Amino acid sequence: MDSFKATRMQNRSNYREMADDGLVSLCQQGDQGAFDELMRRHQMSAMKVAVSIVRDRQDAEDEVQNAFWKAYEHINQFQRDAKFSTWLTRIVVNQCLMRLRQVRRARFAYIDDAQGEDVAAADLRDVRPSPENLLGVNEVAAVLDLEIKRTPPLLRNVFLLRDVENKPMPEVAAKLGISVAAAKSRLLRARAELRSRMRRHYGDMGPATLMN
Repeated sequence: MDSFKATRMQNRSNYREMADDGLVSLCQQGDQGAFDELMRRHQMSAMKVAVSIVRDRQDAEDEVQNAFWKAYEHINQFQRDAKFSTWLTRIVVNQCLMRLRQVRRARFAYIDDAQGEDVAAADLRDVRPSPENLLGVNEVAAVLDLEIKRTPPLLRNVFLLRDVENKPMPEVAAKLGISVAAAKSRLLRARAELRSRMRRHYGDMGPATLMN
């Protein structure tokens, strides 16, 4: 039993030393532990994206879990022409926009009190992603990518390291050659800058404006 625990701990240590690409390769070979590490590594950044869209933490947690499940289910479809974090972010955005669309277009099905078989037909929702929904997902991802690139390098670099790559603040500060306090200050400015840029496209409601 002790040997088994030691092996598991060693595997976890090995996973944490691997880059995302290596973990994805293991996942595609059926390694559940590698995907667990990807979930741990990207949980925080996925939650930040989800909360910014649905504006509710519980709903965000639900959709992040759904996004991770879909990522795991379709991991063999992941193409190496993009980072895993970018691919995952698009899945999270898709899940959140689908939730917004379902909430806004939800209809209750009423059944009349008619006798016998004289019952009104129920108006059931089609929960499949619509062409408008898929277009919205692609638009949000494209705009987000564009505005991150347009953000001044001084702010962009700290944002990418912390919120995209999900690196701890001491590591972010070390990579940038600044103090942790300075890195935190830049990160706050970077987030404010990106929110301001995204607001120019979608207004105060954010990406939810895509869902008509």
